[in-house]
Amino acid sequence: MTLSAVAARYANALADVVTASASTLSAEQTVAELRAFEATLKESAELHNALTTPAVAGSRKRAVIGRIADLLKLSRVTRNFLFVLIDHRRIASLGEIIALFEEVVDARLGYARAEVRSAAELSEAQRSTLNLRLERLTGKRIRMRFFIDPTLIGGAVARIGSTVYDGSVRGQLASLERRLTAEA
Repeated sequence: MTLSAVAARYANALADVVTASASTLSAEQTVAELRAFEATLKESAELHNALTTPAVAGSRKRAVIGRIADLLKLSRVTRNFLFVLIDHRRIASLGEIIALFEEVVDARLGYARAEVRSAAELSEAQRSTLNLRLERLTGKRIRMRFFIDPTLIGGAVARIGSTVYDGSVRGQLASLERRLTAEA
């Protein structure tokens, strides 16, 4: 089984717990808590090494995670999930698991993820308008991530899955060129 398949199993299992009707923890809160722990892990190479090396006993790793969880005020679900990762030596895959967890939860809640590249920073009004248009096109609620792309002259390009919606100046010029050559 590949690492991605393993990470997907953990992400799905966590999503099952968080999206269960009895859960008091939201998916957004879970992601925030996991990201906070991940940031702590990235800040200290010594901590990262201690939690990923097989030379340190699992009980000691659990104690360290318990202390960090107390400092970060992590929920019981997040704390237990981190314990499971430690017990199964998967803490090094935390970043990938978090990303997959976000995708799984979005899919279960009916969201599509869009990556929007634009030539310049978009205003809130532009983001809102773009969000509404993409929701109408796809029939789904959209979660957008924005990136500045200096290679664009102007406009924006949105990617949802394998579908690309090109509203860039370059895309409009290419479309115009195709129409003009088709008419000739």
